[in-house]
Amino acid sequence: MGKPSEILRQYWGYDHFRPLQEDIVEAVLRGEDTLALLPTGGGKSICFQVPALCKPGICLVVSPLIALMRDQVDNLKKREINAACIFSGMSYREIDHLLDHAVYGNLKFLYVSPERLTTDIFKERVKRMNINLLAIDEAHCISQWGYNFRPPYLEIALIKDLFKTPAPTLALTATATPQVVEDIQEKLRFKKRNVFQKSFKRDNLAYIVQEEEDKLTRLLKIVTGIKGSGIIYVRNRKKTKQIADFLKSKAISADFYHAGLTSKERETKQHNWVSGKTRIIVSTNAFGMGIDKPDVRFVVHLDLPDSPEAYFQEAGRAGRDEKKAYAILLANNTDKEGLIKNFERSFPEESELKRIYNALCSYLNVAYGAGKGETYSLKIDEFSRRYTMGILEVYDALKAIEICGYIALSEEFHSPSKLRFICDYKTLYEYQLKDKNTDTLVKTLLRSYAGMFDEYAKIEEPTLAKRLGVTVDTIKKMLLTLNRLELADYQPASNLPAVTLLIDRVQDRYFTVGKTYRTLKMRAEERLYAMMEYAFSREICRSVRLVQFFGEKNAETCGVCDVCLENKKNPNKKQEEIQQAILQLLTDKEMAIFQLKEHYKQYNQNQLKTAIGWLIDTKKIELTADEKYKAI
Repeated sequence: MGKPSEILRQYWGYDHFRPLQEDIVEAVLRGEDTLALLPTGGGKSICFQVPALCKPGICLVVSPLIALMRDQVDNLKKREINAACIFSGMSYREIDHLLDHAVYGNLKFLYVSPERLTTDIFKERVKRMNINLLAIDEAHCISQWGYNFRPPYLEIALIKDLFKTPAPTLALTATATPQVVEDIQEKLRFKKRNVFQKSFKRDNLAYIVQEEEDKLTRLLKIVTGIKGSGIIYVRNRKKTKQIADFLKSKAISADFYHAGLTSKERETKQHNWVSGKTRIIVSTNAFGMGIDKPDVRFVVHLDLPDSPEAYFQEAGRAGRDEKKAYAILLANNTDKEGLIKNFERSFPEESELKRIYNALCSYLNVAYGAGKGETYSLKIDEFSRRYTMGILEVYDALKAIEICGYIALSEEFHSPSKLRFICDYKTLYEYQLKDKNTDTLVKTLLRSYAGMFDEYAKIEEPTLAKRLGVTVDTIKKMLLTLNRLELADYQPASNLPAVTLLIDRVQDRYFTVGKTYRTLKMRAEERLYAMMEYAFSREICRSVRLVQFFGEKNAETCGVCDVCLENKKNPNKKQEEIQQAILQLLTDKEMAIFQLKEHYKQYNQNQLKTAIGWLIDTKKIELTADEKYKAI
């Protein structure tokens, strides 16, 4: 259908690909299974959108983030590219219609949440689709070694067997350790190892950690001292508003953002920030995915993230334009305690999970041996009150039950009202003749929203009520009547999360957390302590510590983080740190010089030699007969 460079210019207006993008696109067009590791803001979506447009057929995109799916679909439609998405919470009829369009229409991109892959309706329809590429976003979710494992991702490899003709797989992620890199390729059954990886090192980004008790005072100094746009991350929703109000009280342009807002509120706040109308956005980790704003000058974390992966991804939203930017973490001892408590709450004991699972199924009226594939709206506050549990406790337990593979919990907290006419023109017209009020409503709908016989339209009942001069309740009753008479499929707005049962409800004796849950708990604990090591250790360059976590062993010090700047001011202090590190290592073992160099790649050779020389001169260590160093 076209060359990659022509597609890029036609739809995106770019004359050149970013580094690695073109190599990835060419590999996909050659039919090679490919894993692309690009940092946040590295242009991952281009890597599957361009090759998919170069060939006939549909690109199937798997993504766990509903907001990101919708953003990408909206952006593709703005470029006059036909795209759609399916996610938890949509009605069976709506999904059925969309899948028909994927089979018989001219759809180019179909985005699906991972839990959709397990449903019978999807498995049957995908057999008839002309899939030209399978793209997996946030591919680290497929690995039990990853920081955000999702059981439904394991279904992806099985879906490949249902394609009419073989299609290449492109897995994409911004964060993956070497173990995760190998696991992704194994789980997706790559024909051969094929990884394109950009260095995780960000030369323009200065990582700063400040141990601070009075965080608000320090924050004020940061946002007044660094010009330009910024993001401030906090752990809970209530805090987003508190911090934004604090900044506004100091005459600083700020707003707050979290997943509990309506889609319209989120869209408005995001637009104001991206356009520069709002300078600073205070958010939970719900903000940032897929948002293309290159000129973010600083990202501040007021709370410790759960893992280095999460921190790296969120901090990496600063300085995408390759200009000087800052990633600042404010931490204190209270944060350590909070992080440990959060970990313990995120991984409850098996008996507690069993209790909440049974309570959930009873609340949803799901019988034993039933419920597989069904999606239910969940009033978490009502559920919490009925079973006398805290809302946060319930939410974390549901996420843990999801890890165990029993449910999928949608992060969608607001779904707008939607309507599509499901009868033919003649049937609808005949009913309009019988009812004057309905006739006026139908004509208003058809004038206000295009293509309602073919696609679901997002409708606003208050707007319709104003145009017709009636109450909102009257409009809703009329729309429900159209639904009851099967003239239209009307889905009222919902502000509720959705729960999908991935398997039939099991009896108590069969409920078990399993090996996956225990492995993930162990890995999460390792990440927790790695994050605390990053925040509270001042021995190693911040950038070096981060990229080493992702497997880059030979990274050079950045020279601009707080640790490097301190070492420049006090070079003797740096030598003391190296000496102590070597002495501690040699206390329990003997090591040759090459082993010491391999172990301490973050230090340059002269620093290492100077430290070893001083330790020998002061009789702290000695060289053995077999030329190994040991502590005396």
